[in-house]
Amino acid sequence: MMTYVMIALALSAFCMVANRLSKTVITAPQVFLALGFIVAQFSMVPEIGTEEALHIVAETTLIILLFLDAAQIDVAQLRSRFVWPARMLLLGLPLAMVLGTFAGLLVFPDWSLVFAALVAAILSPTDAALGQAVISNPDVPDRPRRALIVESGLNDGLALPVILMLAVVAAPSGMAPESGWVVFAAKQLVFGPAVGLAIGYVAGRVLLWAKRTDYTSDVYEGIGALAVAIGTYLTALMIGGNGFIAAFCAGLAFGAIVRGRCKFVYEFTESEGQLLAWASFFLLGAVLVPDAIAHLTWPMAGLILVSLLVVRPLAIWLSLIGTDAAPETRLFFGWFGPRGLATALFALLVVDQLDPQLGEGVLIIAVNAVWISAVLHGLSAVPGAVLYARLSRADHMTGETKPLPHGTITGPVDHN
Repeated sequence: MMTYVMIALALSAFCMVANRLSKTVITAPQVFLALGFIVAQFSMVPEIGTEEALHIVAETTLIILLFLDAAQIDVAQLRSRFVWPARMLLLGLPLAMVLGTFAGLLVFPDWSLVFAALVAAILSPTDAALGQAVISNPDVPDRPRRALIVESGLNDGLALPVILMLAVVAAPSGMAPESGWVVFAAKQLVFGPAVGLAIGYVAGRVLLWAKRTDYTSDVYEGIGALAVAIGTYLTALMIGGNGFIAAFCAGLAFGAIVRGRCKFVYEFTESEGQLLAWASFFLLGAVLVPDAIAHLTWPMAGLILVSLLVVRPLAIWLSLIGTDAAPETRLFFGWFGPRGLATALFALLVVDQLDPQLGEGVLIIAVNAVWISAVLHGLSAVPGAVLYARLSRADHMTGETKPLPHGTITGPVDHN
């Protein structure tokens, strides 16, 4: 009981100073990871059911925040400014996996190619929640913020099919999916988005009709939106699709229909959505971080730092070659790719499929990557955003924008 009292008091205390802390290098993920770790040191974490609770809370949080983050994206503006996130997702993400695989093999020469690729894939997704000071900073231009939100919203869903397939190959049995690799990949990458877009569109239309005819009100629309997110995820899983991609695509379609007419989408993200994320980080700090730190080795720490400081920045820099992204924008995108709940959750999803020793290694690396990223990205988020905003304003005022390569514009819409 004392544990829950401490949690409640910590939540209350943090909320009282949250606005002031948002202007410092102290972030909510840092606070709640540390709080969970401290609680664990005093043996105040129940031994039964806590890991299952972490899995459920983290997965639910990821689904809901993917849906709500996507619902806030202005699809019309994104359609005319899609090159940056598209390049980072379609080129940067695979490059990060490839470069991360080579880094893993250099640090751990005894790893197999498949296992190194699995670890690299788990370390590839990013979490905008850990860079909240960046994406919520009004001084940072809209286009970079929107690009980071879209990338972090989609890259975990795009990475998951790769992670699942690599986990199957790395498993002791080495058994392929019963339906075959092509069918498995097609279901993951086609059925998920299709289900999400369809459900999101229909749900948005139904909500507008219900509001127009007074069949519902603001009090109930939030519950309905959450049900749509969870229902989309479960429906995608039932037909073999990717539930995370489905939830994000449902949010895109839902937001495009109800934009400006569903206050819940924005209010929940700023209140209850934050609470879910904080609870996930607390459980992560209490359940997994202590053991992960105890088993952290120098080679593991080196691989994590290489992933954060070299692999992603280099992959993003290369992926944006040929666009109008200025050098500071490439560096900004490359650095602000914090690892968060998706990295820990995906490690939890595959750990049971692997050899126990390998599975433990994956979990140790993933969990340590999350707290190390929380510290490094948290400390640099505010000063980094301020510096980038200043550089962006300077470029805008002097007109120093890099022209697009010849042939990039292919129609009446400016696809910058």
